[in-house]
Amino acid sequence: MTNDNAGTDTLIDLRDRLRAFADERDWAQFHTPKNLAMALVGEAAEVVEHFQWLTPEASAALPEATRVEVSHELADVLLYLVRLADRLDIDLGEAALEKLAINARKYPAEQAYGRADKYTRLEGGKNE
Repeated sequence: MTNDNAGTDTLIDLRDRLRAFADERDWAQFHTPKNLAMALVGEAAEVVEHFQWLTPEASAALPEATRVEVSHELADVLLYLVRLADRLDIDLGEAALEKLAINARKYPAEQAYGRADKYTRLEGGKNE
């Protein structure tokens, strides 16, 4: 039997571990939404740095050492995102599911299939 809440449970566990990690170091004082958002953007830029100037093919076939580096940068992005959501009292799992439902309405499969157009350019696309 699968746990339909497994992803949410993982996010909650991660949130709780991050909260404890910060509390053990008295870092909550520095973890303002502004600071966390800025750190998140900085880490996302470090992800992008690994792909700059690569061809689409090369970006999909990273050497193992680069994949490990990218995995660590992605983890940093996730950690700051989870911490930011915690500080703003946002249930990240719930917000993601809500946004997925919104996107499903904006990008109906029959109109968006195989297209990278913004929803406003799809026939029947919803403005939300």
